[in-house]
Amino acid sequence: MRNLIKYILLVSVFAGMVACDSLEPIDENRLDFDYVSTVPQSAEGLLLHGYNGLIDQFIFSEVATDDAVNNKLNNGYKRMALGELTAQFNPASRWNTFERVFYLNRFLEVIEAGEIQWNRDEDINALFYQRMKGEALALRALHHFYVLQAHAGKGASGELLGIPYFTEFIEADGDFNKPRLSFEGAVEAIMKDFDDALDLLPTDYSENESDVDPWYADVDFGKYKVVNGGQYNLRISGRIVKALKARLALFAASPSFLNGQNGYYNMAANTAGEVLNTIGGISGLEPNGIEFYTSDNDINSGEMIWRGSIGGNSSGYEERMFPPSVNGEGEVNPTHNLVMAFPMQNGYPATVANGFDPQNPYANRDPRLGKYIVVNGSSFGGGIINTGVGGGIDRLDSIPQFSTTTGYYLKKLLRPDVRINNDGTTTGKRHYDVYFRYTELFLIFAEAANEIGGPDQQVEGMSARDVIGAIRQRAGITQPDAYLATITTKESMRELIRNERRLELSFEGHRFWDLRRWGVSLNESAQGYFDDGDNYVELPAVEIRNYQPFATYMPIPNAETLKFSELEQNQGW
Repeated sequence: MRNLIKYILLVSVFAGMVACDSLEPIDENRLDFDYVSTVPQSAEGLLLHGYNGLIDQFIFSEVATDDAVNNKLNNGYKRMALGELTAQFNPASRWNTFERVFYLNRFLEVIEAGEIQWNRDEDINALFYQRMKGEALALRALHHFYVLQAHAGKGASGELLGIPYFTEFIEADGDFNKPRLSFEGAVEAIMKDFDDALDLLPTDYSENESDVDPWYADVDFGKYKVVNGGQYNLRISGRIVKALKARLALFAASPSFLNGQNGYYNMAANTAGEVLNTIGGISGLEPNGIEFYTSDNDINSGEMIWRGSIGGNSSGYEERMFPPSVNGEGEVNPTHNLVMAFPMQNGYPATVANGFDPQNPYANRDPRLGKYIVVNGSSFGGGIINTGVGGGIDRLDSIPQFSTTTGYYLKKLLRPDVRINNDGTTTGKRHYDVYFRYTELFLIFAEAANEIGGPDQQVEGMSARDVIGAIRQRAGITQPDAYLATITTKESMRELIRNERRLELSFEGHRFWDLRRWGVSLNESAQGYFDDGDNYVELPAVEIRNYQPFATYMPIPNAETLKFSELEQNQGW
């Protein structure tokens, strides 16, 4: 009984404590709109969320295409390519990118409120408002483009649809049930944000007064540098926005979408040409652009339109991609399909009629092949890599999920001077994210200019032939380029441009989307090549791709279409 009384007293005391005012819930420690709209650092934090999720060259979605295979059985892109792609399972989905859009919309509300003092000087303060609003608009457009690229397509009604376009912040209990715009309506909405941003951003961030745009002529240069100086040169600028506009226009004009209608090829060519002429046109093609990723320092700055900061020494990608004999996991294996896309050194396609020897397959080939792919007998990562008979753990299929499945290992984007030691230590090297290269812009120009009027159509003083000739000359194709001289029609130049794009931008996350926008078959089997000790043997079906015929257009996530009745799903999903 005594224990029971003690228990009752304890319960009573606790109940009294719960009833006390002292235990009333306090306000959550959250930053509300009034706070972020008056504190500069907090407000800028909203804007900086827009720089999260920028898509760089380390994507490796090529393993879901005819260019590569992933040797890890649980890789999402591999599973997708083998037939698992659904509205419930889509590793390529970008729908969650809308989260960054809402951060940016909140920031734009802060800007419109006009209560933040970025600087005590009135002129500098106004310049900060202008530039940051431009950044937010440009980033909002870019993140919408990411979603559009992944989810545009023909809806259940058969109409070519884009995505919802959000220009306001929506509270958690607000109305997110918005219909998709038409495809062209979504493109126009993105273009408008890009154009509005161009009215607010400097072309480049610089310490040189000669680089200042004419519309800042009345601004004191000392004040200008505080806001638009070189310290901001990794942020989005007018030059970057124009390049992104060209990318968007080419995407919109592509066969799977507007198929050349409404002037988007013209916009792509003219916008790209305008930017390229600021670096000297064809003569501005960076000589070292083929291996832009191999330096500790940004020595290939002429190749970069936009990149991230250069980080500290690391070896993570090399640990994943190096062959097993140099202590890597050999994860991404280029296909023989891609290897055969590299021409002979004289520029002609790699066929027996043009000198290709199936038993000496890497002789007299385009030098880019040796720079981008580890072939049988390559020296790489501190060792000689043998993928054929006698190759040990590098031999094809020697160690499941480590050794190559195609006869090739990846070389592009990796630092060959990284060392992964047997004792588990590493000698890392510096890496940086690249968001846009000039080589891509040259290829955008070439594709669009050719579609307008063929190989020799002049746009901004250049033609597709000029661009492709310069790119192939830089690659080491024997000059004069006799094969290029045989290209006389739009159709034959189209195929050559697509192949050059495949090679130059390989393993940078482009081919996955290029095949879709071109309407090209997604189901070409991944092929390999193996030295059996006596001969090289073709492996015609390392992986059988298994995409549905409607997989040109990716699905809207199923959970979203269940939640929002206005959100129309793409056909087939």
